[in-house]
Amino acid sequence: MVYRTILNETSYFGKGAIKEIATEIKKRNLKKVLLVTDKDLIKFNVATKVCDILQDAQIDYEVYDNIKPNPTIKNVTDGVKFCKKSAADVIVAVGGGSSIDTSKAIAIIMTNPEFADVRSLEGASDTKNKAMPIIAVSTTSGTAAEVTINYVITDEEKNRKFVCADPHDIPVIAIVDPDMTASMPAKLCAATGMDALVHAIEGYITKGSWELTDMLHLKAIEIISRSLRSSVQGCPQGRSDMALGQYIAGMGFSNVGLGIVHSMAHPLSAVYDTPHGVACAILLTPVLKFNADSSHDKYRDIAKAMDVDGTATMTVEEARKACIAAVEKLSLDVGIPQKLSELGVQEKDIEFLAQSAIADACTPGNPRDVTLDEVIGIYKSIL
Repeated sequence: MVYRTILNETSYFGKGAIKEIATEIKKRNLKKVLLVTDKDLIKFNVATKVCDILQDAQIDYEVYDNIKPNPTIKNVTDGVKFCKKSAADVIVAVGGGSSIDTSKAIAIIMTNPEFADVRSLEGASDTKNKAMPIIAVSTTSGTAAEVTINYVITDEEKNRKFVCADPHDIPVIAIVDPDMTASMPAKLCAATGMDALVHAIEGYITKGSWELTDMLHLKAIEIISRSLRSSVQGCPQGRSDMALGQYIAGMGFSNVGLGIVHSMAHPLSAVYDTPHGVACAILLTPVLKFNADSSHDKYRDIAKAMDVDGTATMTVEEARKACIAAVEKLSLDVGIPQKLSELGVQEKDIEFLAQSAIADACTPGNPRDVTLDEVIGIYKSIL
């Protein structure tokens, strides 16, 4: 078996890391920045920190901030037009998964114009050229989009999300600066943090997992489970630890894939505009129950990483129950909804949601093969 690992060319971690943006742009002899972000990050003076750095370094830039929380095909096509008009030669993406995912799609189409139809990028994209350079600056601690080769776009016409996976789209530079996450509201912190936990757990039990990614995922689970509660409460050290933990999870799952938590979360976001992290978090416990018998003794490792006492002497069944209980308690402690009805989900939509989940690119990676009826059953179990 040959395993492939793709990571950023360069990553910067720690308070003040955003100052390296100007250094990298000048070192690479790039001249014009397209800063991709959303209006709230401009409004609340988060993205403006990067604008100040560019201005101080006398680097020319324009801002494209028309990004939705679940970015759409139109966000991408409008962004491509804006990028062409601006004559930018580098994208600085400031935000969570929405801004960075949109940037990946824009950057790929800029250098592979034959994929101008965004839908043609679904799945394992057969692009020929590297995307225009992206410097990704994360402002949430969840998606790890700054280190992954994946991005997700919403097709509003068809009420579906589709996953794109392309080694050519990974940002050349990742900036993980905890100062950029400091102003996250508690609910967003909880949702994105649980998304990071889902990445680490699904990456650890997915069919494609192996020793290198197992190491990354277990460390990510350890950091996230000890830090998320304090991060939600606004603790600076908790925010800093979560910024690192979610990045480590991204290093792993980007290279081995995910499972049906994500497959089932994507249509929830597409149909109900549910925040991605919330959708993943609410599905994690029921999917862990579904996958338990197909994950060998890995739930024991997850429970140990989450600091559950006595895992070494537990039976396999006891370890599985302890793992699920620890995940469920963390979810409750940070205020994640536990029922789909709280998100506005209606029973009449469940079959469509399940059909979309079965067709999702993450489904084949699930440790247990799943049928349409089984996905319907998981949705209904938490309705």
